[in-house]
Amino acid sequence: MTTAAVEIDSVHSLVAAYGDNPSAFLALNSGNEHFTAPGLEGVVVYRRAGRHLVVFGAPFGPDPAALLRAFTSFARGRVVAIQAQSSDVDTYASAGYTVNQVGASYAVDLAPFTLRGSRFVRLRNKISRATRSGLVVREVPYASWSSAVAALDAEWLRGKGKHAKPLEFLVGECGGPVQSSRRLFVGTIDGSLVGYISYSPAYGSRPGWLHDLSRRLPSAPPGVMEAINASAISVFRGEGATWLHFGFTPFTGLSGGLEHPSHSGWFEWLVGVLGRRGAAVYPAATQLAYKSKWGPVVSPEYVAFSGRASLVGFLQVFRASNAL
Repeated sequence: MTTAAVEIDSVHSLVAAYGDNPSAFLALNSGNEHFTAPGLEGVVVYRRAGRHLVVFGAPFGPDPAALLRAFTSFARGRVVAIQAQSSDVDTYASAGYTVNQVGASYAVDLAPFTLRGSRFVRLRNKISRATRSGLVVREVPYASWSSAVAALDAEWLRGKGKHAKPLEFLVGECGGPVQSSRRLFVGTIDGSLVGYISYSPAYGSRPGWLHDLSRRLPSAPPGVMEAINASAISVFRGEGATWLHFGFTPFTGLSGGLEHPSHSGWFEWLVGVLGRRGAAVYPAATQLAYKSKWGPVVSPEYVAFSGRASLVGFLQVFRASNAL
């Protein structure tokens, strides 16, 4: 069965208990649908796009393989899953899916992390430049800043061009029933909001926080986002958090040695081309440059197709994400 009426608290509990995906909190975004099967604990989170059902990550439950079989039957085989982890690959492959690496996620181990040393000279300089511009960073309650955040979002989107649309599904959001689990750090100059980063909890084997939704004014001075994130890292480390995740960036961190035997050769070639020349499709280089500044650990992430790899199916990921 499928039900969009699954209580969000129940989904949150399943994500927290079984989600080893650092971006698993995105499963709680508004607009997602939830599949459950009689007699099976767990949930599959997905969106409809065209004739396909686009799954976020993998099933959340103690028996993900059984949940996947039930969901594939429900979807009549028209499934594409995005942001599957290395630990999910065998689950998909054993169910007859074609699994290809499609990008990577990035994370910083906070226990040994420091901005000292020559490696981070440029990063420290950017942060200092923003501070000299009068930037003040602090953690704030979203409810008190929601209007300012919405105004900044609108100006940020206008700066992307008249045809730009805000991405969904694979990026976070502000507000909604699980907002109390997120944390908001803002940067202000002369009391006005110039940038913010929303952090979501990360569960599983590398718990901590996910550097999630982030925006800044086009006119903001360089270093604003770096300064906000550095301040948040200081707070998280002081609280004993062990990891800061930067999330998924498609078409990066690619390696043929990370492909599963089930993978598609032509799709591997396509993803490689997009990695080298796909700036018009997705600005991966800009994201990668920001994430790489922090000296992250890199982990592969995968796309899985029920049956053979499909260009039509892959395009539905972009449609589900509001990128088409």
